[in-house]
Amino acid sequence: MKSHPYAQPVAEASQRFGIPEHWIWAVMRAESGGRSHAVSSAGAMGLMQIMPRTWTTLSARFGLGPDPFDVRANILGGAAYLRLMWDRYGDIALMLAAYNAGPGRVDEYRMGRRRLPVETRKYVARIAPSLVMPAAARIASGPPVRVQSWRQAPVFASRHQSANVTYEAAVEAQSTPADAGLPDALPLQLKANTDRLFVPLAPRKP
Repeated sequence: MKSHPYAQPVAEASQRFGIPEHWIWAVMRAESGGRSHAVSSAGAMGLMQIMPRTWTTLSARFGLGPDPFDVRANILGGAAYLRLMWDRYGDIALMLAAYNAGPGRVDEYRMGRRRLPVETRKYVARIAPSLVMPAAARIASGPPVRVQSWRQAPVFASRHQSANVTYEAAVEAQSTPADAGLPDALPLQLKANTDRLFVPLAPRKP
């Protein structure tokens, strides 16, 4: 994809945030189909379909400028959000679920308190297979993706130590509908051991 008009900003985002380029391409295709001025019914904007408040936070933190429809800035913002979700969960399926439904909703799911929306599970199933990498691959400054198939990926990853908890809790959900991925609720035997893995989060605002 080196000749693609988005290739340079995707490469920059991959290098800056330490995630594979194909993750960015896959999410971009699912979110906007490559339409830089796409706006969802929920108000998500641009190639990576970033919600307005999320954009404001990302832009302030990473110096992305005022225009959420700027190709470079939007790709950088989406890649930053993906990296934050990767650092939080260390799990492809949960990273995608958080990109789609928000980290607050995913944390509630992991604690057995809420089901994930059907559209989120479809979104994960649609994209996750294309994000899985060989076991030898590494994410910069983060753990490797150790699964050969996304279906073998652990639904419950240990929470990685990160300074992003406060930020992530404040960020809104992305939303793009997409054929079932994550289970809609936790197995009962796992619920009792989850609370110690998490810090309290503020409720997600609509």
